[in-house]
Amino acid sequence: MNINLSAVIIDAGELEAESAFWYRLLGGSIAKTPTHHFLHIDGFPAFVIQLAPGHVPPQWPQGNAQQMHVDLTTDDLAAADGLALEAGARRLAPTDDVDPAALKGGRVYASPAGHPFCLRSA
Repeated sequence: MNINLSAVIIDAGELEAESAFWYRLLGGSIAKTPTHHFLHIDGFPAFVIQLAPGHVPPQWPQGNAQQMHVDLTTDDLAAADGLALEAGARRLAPTDDVDPAALKGGRVYASPAGHPFCLRSA
C-alpha cells in the first residue's frame, strides 16, 4: 500500500490574495475555478486555496490554535523575508529573532489569510 500527498488545502475568505501570495513566494503556475485556486509547482498541485466564506484566521501564537503551518527553507533569509513581506505576509515574531548573516534560525509569519508559516535558513 502507498499513501501519497495529493496537496495541502488552505482555506481563505479571499482566493486572489492568498493564491497570489503563495505564487509570489514559491513560483509555479495557478489554475483557477470559482471556488479553488490550484498552485502547481513542478507539475504537482502543492497548494489548493479553497474559498471558505466566513473564514476566521488563526490567532496564533496568542489566541486560537494555528491549525497547521508550512516550513520553507531559503539560502538567503534576508531576501526571502523581504519577498514575503512584499507579497503580503506579516511577521508574527520580531525582526531581531534571527541574524540572517549567521545562516541559521528562522522567522515566523502569517499569510494574507492568517495561516502561519516559517522561513528558515537552509
